[in-house]
Amino acid sequence: MIIREIKETELSKLLALYTHLHESGVPEESELLRRTWEMICRDQNHHIIVCEEDGKLVSSCVCVIIPNLTRHIRPYALIENVVTHAGFRGKGYATACLNRAKELAIQANCYKMMLLTGSKSDSTLSFYEKAGYNCTDKTAFVQWL
Repeated sequence: MIIREIKETELSKLLALYTHLHESGVPEESELLRRTWEMICRDQNHHIIVCEEDGKLVSSCVCVIIPNLTRHIRPYALIENVVTHAGFRGKGYATACLNRAKELAIQANCYKMMLLTGSKSDSTLSFYEKAGYNCTDKTAFVQWL
């Protein structure tokens, strides 16, 4: 297992992995997709962490470090798009990705990490608790746009 940040040339592999998250397909090649990918790749605070097994991307998460003016001007980290290929679940790949995200957050002197999940599955919620997250300290609200 190799845990690393994604390479700019691996967009199609990442999009294929995202079909195991909640997408029914990958976005069509477009100018918007290309521009968005380039913006993500250039952003020093936007980290797409991947787990590679035998040359295949099997798990990933996004860690965005967000500058902040409170908490002694310490940033915080937002975790999104945690996904593991359905055929590779339960092997610690997503945990390894989340651990790498935590390392990045610590290196950036973040005071907290946050993530949201839409899952109500006990196994998913237990997974996040075992990874060190809790759902008791804060209350999350989402407004879909």
